[in-house]
Amino acid sequence: MTVKVLFVCLGNICRSPTAEGVFRQRVDENGLADDIEIESAGTSGYHAGEFPDTRAISAAHRRGYDISSITSRQVSMSDYEEFDYILAMDRSNLSYLIDSAPNHHESKIQLFLEFANGFREKEVPDPYYGGDKGFDHVIDLIESAADGLLNHLLEKREA
Repeated sequence: MTVKVLFVCLGNICRSPTAEGVFRQRVDENGLADDIEIESAGTSGYHAGEFPDTRAISAAHRRGYDISSITSRQVSMSDYEEFDYILAMDRSNLSYLIDSAPNHHESKIQLFLEFANGFREKEVPDPYYGGDKGFDHVIDLIESAADGLLNHLLEKREA
């Protein structure tokens, strides 16, 4: 059975495409590409059709991830039906997703950093208006949460 994961931030040009790229690489490295489908989206459509922010692409590249071909899209109503996990980068996007979701799909929605270990933060901060260090910190958080999510999915599969 295929598991479908959707990462969500505001514009889908910094955090969620980074999460998509990091998690996709983790999934590929573990030979699970046929078992786990991964996408990202934004709660707004401001950047629909655009590639990730060049700073996000550079930060990801420095860490060995290629997110340059991901294109932004807005969350759609069909996403609530299609995805098994809808993972928000912060509480603002979490609230939007919960408020927009049909009631029977709310259980699919949670904060992505609930899967992270070693960090007190529960939200992936938006690095858009900050400097390059912010993009590196975002990757630190995302890598931890991606590892935790993968372990969670593997444990569920074995149960």
